[in-house]
Formats: sequence, structure tokens, C-alpha cells
Amino acid sequence: MAKSGKKFSKHAVTRQGDAPRKTLSRRSVVKAVGVAGGAAALGFPAPFVNAAQKEIRFLNGEPTVESVRAMKFAAAQYEKETGVKVQMDTVPVGKAFEKLQTGIKAGRPYDIGTLFFIGDVVLLASEGQLAPLNEIIEQYEWGPRILFPIDGNYYWYPYDYNLCWINYRRDLYDKHGLKEPANWTELMENMAALKGEGDDMTENGILHPISSSSATNYFSFGYMWAEGGQVFDDNWNVVLDQGDVKKSVISYLDYFNDLTDLMPTGIAQAEWGVGLRGFRSGQLSHAPGTGRAIDVIRTTDEEMAQKIGIFPFPSSDGKQVAVNHGYDGWVVLDTPQTEEAMKFMKWFSDEHLINFLHTSAVHYQPARMDIYEDPRWLAHPALEQYSHITSWQKRFLTDPDVVIASIDSAGPVADLRSAKVFRSYALPEMLQNKILKGMDSSEAVDVAANKIRDVVSGG
Repeated sequence: MAKSGKKFSKHAVTRQGDAPRKTLSRRSVVKAVGVAGGAAALGFPAPFVNAAQKEIRFLNGEPTVESVRAMKFAAAQYEKETGVKVQMDTVPVGKAFEKLQTGIKAGRPYDIGTLFFIGDVVLLASEGQLAPLNEIIEQYEWGPRILFPIDGNYYWYPYDYNLCWINYRRDLYDKHGLKEPANWTELMENMAALKGEGDDMTENGILHPISSSSATNYFSFGYMWAEGGQVFDDNWNVVLDQGDVKKSVISYLDYFNDLTDLMPTGIAQAEWGVGLRGFRSGQLSHAPGTGRAIDVIRTTDEEMAQKIGIFPFPSSDGKQVAVNHGYDGWVVLDTPQTEEAMKFMKWFSDEHLINFLHTSAVHYQPARMDIYEDPRWLAHPALEQYSHITSWQKRFLTDPDVVIASIDSAGPVADLRSAKVFRSYALPEMLQNKILKGMDSSEAVDVAANKIRDVVSGG
């Protein structure tokens, strides 16, 4: 596929904070013959071309009724104002990448799509399927570790943070005179104090899955990041089993093993939603999660939602805290309608993004820092009603003592290597070796580190 600017290299990426390279409009330089030839070179059929067609195809990955309604309303408003139709299709975000690939291979790609895994963005960019969003991205102020520039260009528009923290029953904390824990010991003591018999007691303290799944990758490693655990250094060397990092990871494994005494049975099979259901039913006093838990619960039980508080994953000594990284974003694909798609994205950013974010106001934590001061954003009543949560959310982005880390964003820049580690489930297997097989923590770390080296080297 003909491209403007320097060709993307598999590992040639730009560190966050570097100024992106300015590029010409892709549609001004890409000719139809170049599009068809490039697609064939990538093993895909020539894209569907109909230059006279004024229609944008948007793959939305947020399937809640409120979010779909907001997106369709924006599409209808845009068509009314411009005459350009926006065909809005919706799938669960976990199916979005597959759907985008299917469209590409069929020769009729979507013009805009939703992705929640930066590795998928890197993969599509490396195949020449995405258009840079530099001109739009540079107009706004963004939070930390969210843009993931690739080869000097921004290929995605992040609309929210999906940071994973620990939800807790603050009503039980108040009743039993507990305070938010500052370290591992205090967290264990709080969980133990709330476990027992009686109407205000819970059967278990918390649930962290250990299955080979993305749920484990997301819910179970916050303590490790807070303690100083790392996968790669700034030169892409695997450091999980090296020096002080290994000591931190061993401490994390030993602590996690102790935590299992406060967890329900079945953690080896636990997947998405299990912890939230246990928390909502009163079986758990704590549960890792996002603002989605609050937004889901408050739709049917406002009183219960008001009982929820949040805090970050603590470290053993309380010097650092962490949240597991998470995010959602949109990409613009390189199609005959890219120019129209860019116009829509710019219009949507200014006119309808806040309306969309309001459909799950606690969960959709803005990735753009300018939105936090926007009167339109602040007008939503839930932001004041749940200020004890939203104030923490903003602090996660501004407090230097908060570590924002995850397996899929490990390493100095966005790269396929961290994506491979995420999909390999090497770190969930490290937990399984410790918890289920009783392996020594040091050995479990070594096994995981060696698997990671094999994965990133292609072994």
C-alpha cells in the first residue's frame, strides 16, 4: 500500500514524549493504483473503492445500550450537518480486532475502528493498514502513557483509561474503623477483619484470577508493579529475573500466595466478571476492577454503588502504589474514505466525545487532560456524586508515586514484543507454578523469564 513518509519498521518506534514527524495528507498522495498494489503485496485483496460514496463505516466496540445510542446519535447529527452517512456497527470490544481484520481481507475495510490492545494497533500499523492521526492528536493535552507513538506517528485516538485498581466496601470500612491500606500488611489485616460471620461480614477478602487469560494479565499484577517488578528494561532486555527486580517479583509471589488464604476456591478457573459478581453479592469485601463496576451497579442499586470506594495496589512498604494499565481507542484505517473519516473524527472530538464519555461517566475516565476542566464534562451529576472515586482517578495520572504499568505496555515503547508476552501468558503461568504446583518463587520467576526470552526471540 503506497504510504507517505518513512515506512514503518517492526521495531522502529518512538518513545513517548518525542515530537511526531509531520506528514502530508495521506489521501493527497495515495493513488488508487497504489492502494490496490500495496494491498496485494500484503496478501489482502484490493480495497473496495467508490470515490463517489459519501459513507464512513465505523466499528464501535462499546456495546452498552447507552453508548450505542450516543454513537448513533452522533452519526445521525453528522449526516444532518454534512450529508455524509456514518454506518455505525457494534461488536464487543474483544471481537473488534477480528472484525477489522475480516473487513480488510474481504476488501471492504472499516474506515474507523475500536481497539483496546496496543499490540493490535502496532500490528495493523506494521502492515500499513492505519493512517496517522497527528493533526488531530496534537490539538489536545493528553495524560501519561496513553498515546504510544509509532515511528514518530500517532496511529490511535485513546478515548479513555481503563485503569485497574482495588474496589472495596467503604461502608464496612467505616463500620469497623478501618482505613485505606498503605501497604500489604494493612490490606491483609483489613480483609481478615471483614471475613467472618454476621450480616456485615464477607465470606472472602478478594479474588485475583490465575488462569492463562487476559483477565489474569489485567487483574492480578498490580502488586508486582507497585513493588518494582518489570518485564523489560529500556533496551528490551528481559529483567524479570535480574537483581533487585527479581527480588521484587519474588516478594510479590510470596505475598500473592499468602493472599490466597483470603480468596474463594476456583481462582484457577476465574475469568472476567467473577470478582465483580462476588463483590456485588457481598461475598467479597474487595475486588480488582475499574469504574465499570460502579457504573454497572448504580444502574440497578444506587445505594450499593455508593458503598464502594477505591484505592491503588499498594507495595510492601507503602512507598509506591500502582494501577494496572488499560485503555480504549479508535484507529482510522487507510481506505478510500480516510479523508472523510478524519473529518468525522475531528468533528466528533469537539462536538460529541464528552456526550459519549458521559454514557459511563465513572468508567470512561478521559485520556485527554483538557476534558477534566471542561464545564460540559463536569456537568454530569455522577462526577460529583462519586467524587471520592473520580478524585482518585485524576490523581492516578498526576501523582508521580503512582506507577501505571501492564504486560502489554511493558518496555520503552509500543512494540510487538510486549504484545507477544501478553498473549503468551508467561506471567499467569508463573502464578500457577507458585500457587498450584508449589514451586519455589525464585524458580517460578526463572521459568517465566526464560519463556519470555523464547517468545520475544521467536523460539
